[in-house]
Amino acid sequence: MAQLKYYHFAFSAMGSPCAIQLYASHKMKAARTAKLAMNDVHRLEAKYSRYRADSFLSEINRIAAQGGHIRVDDETAGLLDYADTCYQQSDGLFDITSGILRRAWNFKSGNIPAPEAIRALLNKIGWHRISWQRPVLQFTAAEMEIDFGGVVKEYAVDRAASLCWDAGIHHGLINLGGDIRVIGPHQDGSPWRVAIRHPRNPDGVLQTLLLHTGALASSGDYERCITLNGIRYGHVLNPKTGWPVHYMAAVSVLGEFCVVAGSASTIGMLKGEAGAEWLNTLGLPHLWVNVSGESGGSLLERAEI
Repeated sequence: MAQLKYYHFAFSAMGSPCAIQLYASHKMKAARTAKLAMNDVHRLEAKYSRYRADSFLSEINRIAAQGGHIRVDDETAGLLDYADTCYQQSDGLFDITSGILRRAWNFKSGNIPAPEAIRALLNKIGWHRISWQRPVLQFTAAEMEIDFGGVVKEYAVDRAASLCWDAGIHHGLINLGGDIRVIGPHQDGSPWRVAIRHPRNPDGVLQTLLLHTGALASSGDYERCITLNGIRYGHVLNPKTGWPVHYMAAVSVLGEFCVVAGSASTIGMLKGEAGAEWLNTLGLPHLWVNVSGESGGSLLERAEI
């Protein structure tokens, strides 16, 4: 087998530091493949960003505000199908209509919203209020909106890994803001070392995984939060109450696909005290830490996958 060289490409996307690590026969092939993957990540960001008025998501939400309907393309339909599955399997906790809660929650402000501000938004939340008959998305109530924030970055990781594989790169790793997919092990067959951070200690590591394959995603209350009177209010919001989850501090899940690992880790957070049992039932390797510092999950004992 030809000797492959290691290449590292850093970039920013979806509000996160990102990296593509590849083994390739020459620099030009590595750069060309990395650019292919990065371009696709940026394409998805432009298509589904809620911050861009020209994104397709913004077009959907303009229709949603009026209680109208819109035909979507196959890629968007696939994401909506997946979001529907997550909604059903999480008993309504994973809900892509809950992003509207950011109108009340501003985690940069340091202030807790008034309960009435949250209550006013709850009747605008609920995937069950939307009629999804592929390819038509019908909003049965006005002033709703959807947000693919819990799906798109992980989907982009999977896409990037597949594009690299199809381009002939079979050893590498994709990392988009901590959401990871292994393309293949190092050239010598050794695994990638991937650390899971401690939710209360930015420099601390809960577990270091040795990954030959698969995808890892994490969800936690440490990314954006408000601490007031000793209580931490994280950014993972329960769509049924409008308030942050308060039992789990962090959940990491390993799966074949990053999009599955990502939604599973989020649902594990949203399930609260039932999260550990739900994750066990799911059967994917995982690790959790609650706000009391207790931890559990199969990845505590099993570090090599």
